[in-house]
Amino acid sequence: MPRKPERPPKSPPRPNRWEGKEKPDWLSRALARAGAMPQKEAEAAIKAGRVSINGHVVKTHLSPVPPDAVLKVDGLPVRKVAPTLVLAFHKPAGVLSSTARQHRTGTVFEVLLPQLPTELASYTWHAVGRLDVDTTGLLLFTNDDKLVAHCTSPETLLPKRYVATVFSTADEERVAPLREGMPLDDGPARPAVVRVRDEHTVEVTLTEGRHHQVKRMLGAVGLPARALHREAVGEITVGDLPEGGFRLLTDAEVREKLHYTGRAPATAASPTAPETEDA
Repeated sequence: MPRKPERPPKSPPRPNRWEGKEKPDWLSRALARAGAMPQKEAEAAIKAGRVSINGHVVKTHLSPVPPDAVLKVDGLPVRKVAPTLVLAFHKPAGVLSSTARQHRTGTVFEVLLPQLPTELASYTWHAVGRLDVDTTGLLLFTNDDKLVAHCTSPETLLPKRYVATVFSTADEERVAPLREGMPLDDGPARPAVVRVRDEHTVEVTLTEGRHHQVKRMLGAVGLPARALHREAVGEITVGDLPEGGFRLLTDAEVREKLHYTGRAPATAASPTAPETEDA
């Protein structure tokens, strides 16, 4: 019987030259994160030769930007450390929490972005989590991807409060399993804080967020949801924002109500930071 050829020994792992150091960002994303311009516009500006790194014009949008590099657009310096900005948006029903539309169904970005003033439109915005297409209520947006991870990680224990309108009659006995933690097809759900507002309205507060989780939990106890609305994320509430409307959160709200201190605040001393106010 012929011998199987021996496999060549595996090559040793390549050393990580950035280990222990801050990794460089790529150029178009660095410009977008700094609020100089949205990423697609940044790619066009780079291709047109309008952007330089340390005095050298660069025309490749994936060029690395070392942490200590000097970036300029049209000869004007760009501050690379942007403040953390967060928008509270009242998502209407019938739009996707995605960047791409499906068939004739639009997206939350198509509703939000055209409303933004110039000083906010220059950033790249990320939705903080998702809401189902038919679910209404509070959806946060931010320019800080670390805040997205903070708010969506189940380890953060950031509460999200939902109000469901249900078909069947809700009572304390029906909702008791939700308070105890219950099995779902993708693993056990954590105990929820549940309040029966009336026989067809149930308030559910979770510290995790899985696909259709509130609907699945209610369905499992015989309370299928007819409508679902998210009232709050952390201590930020949708309040009296009209459907499709937004407001910019203050630094204090981000710090105290979302418990996030990841980036520099958008203070008045920061030359490119927009003013903030409670709306």
